[in-house]
Amino acid sequence: MLRPEQMSKVSVAGSQRVLGDVIEAIHDLELVHLSDYDGNIEGFDNGDPMAGADEAAEKLVTVRSLKSILDVSEADAGPTRIVTDEALETELEEIRVEANELDDRRSELEDDLRDVEERIEAVEPFADLGIDLDLLRGYESLQVAVGEGEEDAVGRALRESSRVAAFETFAGDDTLGAFVYPKDGDDDAALDDALVGVDFTRIEVPEDAEASPGEYVAKLRDERNTVETKLERVDAELAEFRQEHAGFLLAAEEKLAIDVQKAEVPLQFASTDRAFVAEGWIPTDEYDAFDESVRAAVGEHAAVEELERADYEPSGHGHQAPAEDHDDTHADAAAATDGGTNAEFDESDSPPVVQDNPGPVSPFESLTEVINRPKYTELDPTVVLFLTFPAFYGFMIGDLGYGILYTALGFWLYSSFDSEMISKLGGVAMWAGGFTALFGVLYGEIFGLHLITNYVWEPVVGLADAPLKKGLHVGAFAELWLAASLVYGIAHLTIGYVFGFVNESRSHGVQTAVTESGGQMLLMLGVGLWLFSTHGQSGGGPRPELLYSVVELPAIVGIVGLVAALAGLVLVTIGEGAAGFLESPTYALVNTVSYTRIAAVLLAKAGMAYVVNLLVFGAYDVDLTSEAAQAHGYEPYTANYLFGLFPTEIHHETHFMLFSGPGKYQAEYYSVLFDGLIHMGWGGVIAGVLVLVVGHALVLGLGVTSAGLQALRLEYVEFFNKFYEGGGEKYNPFGYTRNYTTED
Repeated sequence: MLRPEQMSKVSVAGSQRVLGDVIEAIHDLELVHLSDYDGNIEGFDNGDPMAGADEAAEKLVTVRSLKSILDVSEADAGPTRIVTDEALETELEEIRVEANELDDRRSELEDDLRDVEERIEAVEPFADLGIDLDLLRGYESLQVAVGEGEEDAVGRALRESSRVAAFETFAGDDTLGAFVYPKDGDDDAALDDALVGVDFTRIEVPEDAEASPGEYVAKLRDERNTVETKLERVDAELAEFRQEHAGFLLAAEEKLAIDVQKAEVPLQFASTDRAFVAEGWIPTDEYDAFDESVRAAVGEHAAVEELERADYEPSGHGHQAPAEDHDDTHADAAAATDGGTNAEFDESDSPPVVQDNPGPVSPFESLTEVINRPKYTELDPTVVLFLTFPAFYGFMIGDLGYGILYTALGFWLYSSFDSEMISKLGGVAMWAGGFTALFGVLYGEIFGLHLITNYVWEPVVGLADAPLKKGLHVGAFAELWLAASLVYGIAHLTIGYVFGFVNESRSHGVQTAVTESGGQMLLMLGVGLWLFSTHGQSGGGPRPELLYSVVELPAIVGIVGLVAALAGLVLVTIGEGAAGFLESPTYALVNTVSYTRIAAVLLAKAGMAYVVNLLVFGAYDVDLTSEAAQAHGYEPYTANYLFGLFPTEIHHETHFMLFSGPGKYQAEYYSVLFDGLIHMGWGGVIAGVLVLVVGHALVLGLGVTSAGLQALRLEYVEFFNKFYEGGGEKYNPFGYTRNYTTED
């Protein structure tokens, strides 16, 4: 799990006459991540595409163009089929001709429709004005302007113009027309100059429109309806045509894509006129299957060899020999086919990464890949994400109702989308929802109500309260969760430093690992031990009391912690110099304190759910120490939280009133905190339902944006930062998964 699947570099060498058979064999296997030949072997060049590559590529372009024209999607696929070369010659051409004719007709009609709509848009303002178009043009001395503007503003500007002898304005609902006779009959610019500075948008009078704009618009609308009807008819023909031929096009695309893939792959091989050498990476466990498949296809006419098994050393993957001695025929085959040349590829060729995680862990690879795929030579943090992210998330939200909804949402994402990434994120959401539900049961809450406590933990299990509390009414729990968050942080960061130590010891040596990751880890652990110890407790100091009061480690542990922290500081300073010394507070405490956001989000979400339920249902409080309460059988008690590990004195009890109104709780030993909207008449019931739904939906959504993002921040910024680089190459085996075609 912590390492990717081991990869082997393999080679196939043979004569050109078996090239096609070898390509078919390795293509059907879908195992070989081919390496590109970089031209470093004397006498060998990159191979040439096989015969028919250009023709297949051209047909593939045609098929994809037809898919676009017909809007073909995966949903249109029918049963798998065999697509023959003859069908690609005849049926494809027939489809192309008819589809292009329909597409041309649709394009012409769309152009006609666009033209009609533009003409309607140009004439509609004049129909609104109600003046025949021939009255708006053709004058020698009279100037006319039509547009959009304020009639009063235009009239005032014309009235105040010294160049206007007379004018008249006509207004429709949205359009204004102005007729102006200039004082100087030859003054062609009198109207334009008068309207300078006026908010007036001019509209040109159409030259080819008929006299009555209203009649002309009605005629154009009829023409538009006719064009739209024709366009709908063509679209219906295209839809029928798509339904008839979509299955063939999808299958043809798949077959041609496979043909092109096979025909162009020799470009990645080292070749001469007589021989070829192909190299690539396969999972080590698959070597025997690979060897058998190639030999079954071409017998002894090609040499198969496992060149190396990649180890996990950053600079050593190219130097480890195979664990077993396979037939040493690679050199002989190359010699026999090309006059004695023994081909070797560039040793810098890195193996691709196949993350080796079991089924439950694999969805969390999506979170790792958000940063980047791990390098082949570094530890894969996915399993740690699996163990920590859902726990962080569930601990912060901790509600059975929300957990069920998150799980349902995750299942929908997992089962409803073809995208592998979305499907994996759905799996992550289901795990997060499951832990949210689990912690919800431990907190005794469903949508913020203590129903699980009231109906399970108290009557069935026999506890006085739920095993855990969020700390809203039991103050010690707020301190406990803050302290627990720091413990979570120390444990989480320790794993990160251990991973960093392993990676650095392999890439830079043990000494560097000790002075960098080792020193930082020792500094953090030492300060953490001292913080939770009683050392120096009587003298006060900078530590909050909640640390050493909640987790009371002996004073000697604190002293050991200070010694370890000092040793860590020395190591960090040796490894990183002055920069390491200046960064030591970050290593010692700042990174750890960042984890207190877990407790902060927990309390914030609990408070939000509490407020929503308080507004809707109302709540009352019982002071168990009061004489009135004790006279009615109440008294303080000890709640054994954490299954007895955290006994707590309870002096107050707060309960939601749910469907029993506040009148029931008016005795002197009850204190009603809020009556609740649902107890305030029908108007209150309606408002209460609205607040209940919207409020919990808001808490549910903020769970993703706050708890989810904060948990991811701790993983990416605090944890990954200690060891992770990423940048591994994705395993992309040569082959094609058939969905629409079959060879049988």
